[in-house]
Amino acid sequence: MSAKIKNRHRLKRKEVRDIQNKLKETFTCDFFDGEASVETGDVEGIKIIFVDDEPCFMIYENKIIFILHGLYRYKPKENFVVVDMGAIKFVTNGADVMSPGIVDADENIIEGDQVWICDEKHHKPLAVGIAIMDGKQMISEKQGKSVKIIHYVGDVLWNLVTKNL
Repeated sequence: MSAKIKNRHRLKRKEVRDIQNKLKETFTCDFFDGEASVETGDVEGIKIIFVDDEPCFMIYENKIIFILHGLYRYKPKENFVVVDMGAIKFVTNGADVMSPGIVDADENIIEGDQVWICDEKHHKPLAVGIAIMDGKQMISEKQGKSVKIIHYVGDVLWNLVTKNL
C-alpha cells in the first residue's frame, strides 16, 4: 500500500535555508547543503520534506521533525531515547513510550522536544515522538508516559518508500 503524494514542489533557496536553520536549533550538524534538491508534498494531510527525492522530515505543529527514513539517512546523535527489547512490539505499533521501558536517553532533551526512539540492542530507529518530560527525568522515572509517538515503523509515512515516489 503506497500513499499518494499531493502538491509536490521544489522549495526556493531561502525556504531551504530556513529549514536548515530550524534544524540547527535542535541538532548540532548540517544534514544537507544548499545544493540539495529539497521539495515538499502532502501525504494524507501531513506535509513531508523530501531531500534528493527521499522523504526525510515532516512538519508537525509548525516544527520540522525527522521521519524514520531521514533518521536512517542522517543518523543524528542528539535527542535519542533508548527502550528495552520488551518495549519494541508496543512502540512499533504506535504506543506511547512509558518510563519503565526506557534504559537511556539524551540528558539534554527538554519537555516538548522532538525525540527518536531506538532499541537497546541495535540502536535502530523505531519511532519519532514528542518528549513529555525531560531526558534526565525519563531515565529516573519508574512510571508514566515519557514520549508521545507521532510516527512509527509500519505507519503511512514508513510505507512511503522511495521507489514509489
